[in-house]
Amino acid sequence: MMSIAHMLEDFGDLMEGGTAEASDLTLEEARLEAFEKGYQAGWDDSASAQAEDARRISADFAQNLQDLSFTYHEAYTAVISSLEPLLRQMTDTVLPSLARETLGQQVVELLDGMASHHGPAGFEIVTAPENVQALESLAETMPQHELSIVADETLGSGQVQVRLGRAEREIDTETVLTAIRHAVSEFLDDQLKETA
Repeated sequence: MMSIAHMLEDFGDLMEGGTAEASDLTLEEARLEAFEKGYQAGWDDSASAQAEDARRISADFAQNLQDLSFTYHEAYTAVISSLEPLLRQMTDTVLPSLARETLGQQVVELLDGMASHHGPAGFEIVTAPENVQALESLAETMPQHELSIVADETLGSGQVQVRLGRAEREIDTETVLTAIRHAVSEFLDDQLKETA
C-alpha cells in the first residue's frame, strides 16, 4: 500500500514553533488593524452624531428665538393697540379737565413768586371770559394781594397773563396740552407703524 503522506502538508514544524511565530504575529497585526478600523469607525460615527446634534440644537434654538421675537412683537402690538384709546382719552378729556381744575393753583403760585420779588403791589390778571368768575372767587381768598381781573376775548380758556408793572408772566395750558396731544399721537402712530 502506498502512503499519501507525501501529498499532505506536514504541520509538525508548526508544533515546534518555527512558522507559528510568524503566523501569531500576522494574526496579532490583523487583530490590531481590525481594532484600529473599528475604533476609527466608532469615532467617526460619534463625531457625525455630535455634529448632527449640534446642527439640530442650533436649528431648534434659532426657531425658538424667532418664535420668541414674534411673540414679543405680537404682545407689544397688542399692548400699544389697547393703550391707544386710553392715552387719547387722557389727552383729550382728563388732561384738559385737570388743567382747568389746577389753573387757579397755578395762578396762586405765580402771584406768590412774583410778589416775593416785587412786593405785594397791584396785579392785573388777564384771562379768557370763562375764567373770570373763578379767578374773582380766588382773589377773595387772597386779601394779601391787590388783584384786578380783566377779561380778554383773544385768550383761550387755558391762558392767563399776570402783570405787575412791566413784569409779565403767562400761564398757557392750552399750548402745553396741544404739545402733549401731538407727542402722544406721534408716539402711537410711530409704534403702530413699526409693529405693522
